[in-house]
Amino acid sequence: MPTLSRFIVACILLALAGYAVVFGLANYVEPTKREITIRVPTDKLLQEP
Repeated sequence: MPTLSRFIVACILLALAGYAVVFGLANYVEPTKREITIRVPTDKLLQEP
C-alpha cells in the first residue's frame, strides 16, 4: 500500500504543477494584439446549400 499512496501523491503533485503552469501563463503572459485578415472566396458565399 505505501507504493500506491506514493504513486497517488506523485500524480497529485504533477497535476498541481501543471495547474500552476497554466495559471501562471494565463495571468502573467500578455499576448500581442494584431489585426487579422482572412480572405473568403466569393464562390463559397454564393453556393446554395
